[in-house]
Amino acid sequence: MTLYLTAAPDRLAQARAATAQLAHAAYRIGLGSQLLAAPLPAALRGGLMVVSDRQAPTVEQPEPLARQLVRVCLRRGFSGVVLDLEELPEGRWAEDRAALIRQLAPLLGAYGRRLYVPEIYAAASPETVVLLCTALSGGSLQGRLEETCAAYGAQRLALDLERLMMDFPLPCPSGEGIRLSREELAIRMQGRSVFYAEDLCARYFTYRRGGQTHFVLFDDAGTLRRKIEMGQALGIREGFVMLPEVEDLTGSLFTGEG
Repeated sequence: MTLYLTAAPDRLAQARAATAQLAHAAYRIGLGSQLLAAPLPAALRGGLMVVSDRQAPTVEQPEPLARQLVRVCLRRGFSGVVLDLEELPEGRWAEDRAALIRQLAPLLGAYGRRLYVPEIYAAASPETVVLLCTALSGGSLQGRLEETCAAYGAQRLALDLERLMMDFPLPCPSGEGIRLSREELAIRMQGRSVFYAEDLCARYFTYRRGGQTHFVLFDDAGTLRRKIEMGQALGIREGFVMLPEVEDLTGSLFTGEG
């Protein structure tokens, strides 16, 4: 599997030390559908272009923005564009983002470039690569992978290997826990027995605080490698991890060390 390391420009040196397969989180959609960029070395070529919509209330002019994205992609020699799009409440998409995808996908395809979109936007265009998040808090990852392969085809999927580190106070009807930093996870894990959840492909432990039981799910290098192996076995050819999420695991994930 081709494993991309997503990194902002201020972590470029660190990312380059780990792998040559980089996704550059240097672009965002601003007000008025302007494409804004953080500084990258003038000579930088190759990898993928990651574009965030975090500060764009709407995409008002999808066609001009799509053409601008293609121009930057070609000028930098990027092999594709990753749209890092926010999901609306209740799993809905935003129509203006879908319109951008419909404009952008065929333009990139005409130049042999790929467009990666979150799974929620998969139906916006069949000419996209669907990013499948592997961080599950319930169900079966194997079943999830098989289900999405059946829906889209393995060749149209890429794994979004988000590193799971989450604390669930029990009961947790929403299924949404509290995100932890690596430091917070380490503190909670001290002295605990750690187990492996086969269905979730994640490690876990429990603890009690204030009379309440907490269930903590987390990924390490071993679980992320296992998720990659599961995807490969089904024919999925690409995956993404992110700095600084995996900065302590890059040796294991990219060179097999540790």
